[in-house]
Amino acid sequence: MKVAAKESNIQAGLKEWIGLAVLALPALLVSIDVSVMILALPHIGVGLGADSAQQLWFMDIYGFMLSGFLITMGTLGDRLGRRKLLVIGGAAFGMASLLAAFSSSARMLIAARALLGIAGATVLPSAMALISNMFRDHKQRSLAFGIWFMCSMGGMALGPVVGGAMLEHFPWGSVFLLGVPVMALLILTAPFLLPEYRDPAPGPLDMISVVLSLGAILPFIYGLKEIAKQGLQIIPLFAVTAGVAVGAVFVWRQRRLANPLIDLRLFARPAFSTALGSMFGVTLTGASMLFIAQHLQFVQGMSPLPAALWMLPGVAASMAGMLLSPLIARRIRPALLIGAGLAVAAAGCVLLSQVGTGSGLANLVVGYILFSIGAAPLPSLSSDLIIGSAPSEKAGSAASLLQTSGEFAFALGIAGLGSIGTYIYRSQVAGFISSDMTASAARDSREGLPGAILAAQSLPEPMRSSLLRGAREAFTGGMHAVAVVSGGIMICIAILAMIKLRHVRPIGQKASGGTKVPIHD
Repeated sequence: MKVAAKESNIQAGLKEWIGLAVLALPALLVSIDVSVMILALPHIGVGLGADSAQQLWFMDIYGFMLSGFLITMGTLGDRLGRRKLLVIGGAAFGMASLLAAFSSSARMLIAARALLGIAGATVLPSAMALISNMFRDHKQRSLAFGIWFMCSMGGMALGPVVGGAMLEHFPWGSVFLLGVPVMALLILTAPFLLPEYRDPAPGPLDMISVVLSLGAILPFIYGLKEIAKQGLQIIPLFAVTAGVAVGAVFVWRQRRLANPLIDLRLFARPAFSTALGSMFGVTLTGASMLFIAQHLQFVQGMSPLPAALWMLPGVAASMAGMLLSPLIARRIRPALLIGAGLAVAAAGCVLLSQVGTGSGLANLVVGYILFSIGAAPLPSLSSDLIIGSAPSEKAGSAASLLQTSGEFAFALGIAGLGSIGTYIYRSQVAGFISSDMTASAARDSREGLPGAILAAQSLPEPMRSSLLRGAREAFTGGMHAVAVVSGGIMICIAILAMIKLRHVRPIGQKASGGTKVPIHD
């Protein structure tokens, strides 16, 4: 069934583009806040005297709260007003940033990071939904989403670089103070630059659905993260199972409510469901970035900041691809651009599978560039397909689904692809663990490459060199397996997108009668 696109001849002006910059900066900041802890964690642990469990919570609690509250906050913005909720979330993010920066105990920082996650969940879907209100012309809207997504994705990779630069000159609390001026700018300018929009007939908010969504998402994400760290243990498996069971109840309830938290009828729209599913599949491969970062540090022997700098060409390629994709898609069909891009990404995976231990830096950097630029058209164009194909009153809910599926996919990718890499590593490193090692050294060596490097420090030669060589070869073998699987996923998603989205015309193209071409079938 054809559904007409929500188009008009109204062109966005300077005010809207400045407003987009105001929306893009918080997106960049929220993403940076996810990854900035990678370099800051050791400094924070020493400064607060945090134990290993507390340091894990510093990292994880932000992502738990962010993913858990996205659906609720996206729907709440549709009901209460997207600009209003965005400003509230920005104020909360700024205050939580101050709380985190001046935390005097580990528990205080954990609480602050939890508040940052909830505030981030408030900002992201409201911002994406407002873009659909501000840019009614299809060409402009697709470019605006490309710019916003470029900032959102770029922040993840820039976090370690920003964190490393700030930690060179300032105390660890400085990494959290970035949020204060950015959110202050958002609060001051939002009333003048951003429109307000709310669903004119939202119906009551079903609190049972809110509780069920949290009960499904939080245990599921927690379980996947723990499986990625510990392997298949009883408690993480139980958490994942409980999350799936509660999620089934949540879906059952949504089907029976007149005003559901998530309108499941959106999934009946081909452009929506295909773009969302494709995004989920490609985000699974995000785990490859962690293997690349670890290879640079533990195999190539770089410190964290130089490793982050060597990854910057891939980040720049990804950002350029997201910016250019909406412009290229004005001339060729999005399905063709997405498919060709994912083929390039798969070629990058082939190069990554050829990286060695003693050499291969060029293959790694070029492979990561191809991987990044090839995957860029899908997120850049799918955000427009997903949010642009939803009714205006459901844009916040659609944006929250896009963000939540991304959180799910990334956690699942870490657990799934991480398990593949770990299995290969443990299988190959076993041949280099000598019976003369202590039990603790052998155990640490089996855990992963960082453990093997630590264990080798207490070993005599030639046992030390043999273990280090074998562990690095085993880790590289695991990275090769992850690259091959990621390339296979890219090819499958390319085929799916080219088949399911083949009827979507180039962005803004008009039919022969002069009417706008529908966004989706």
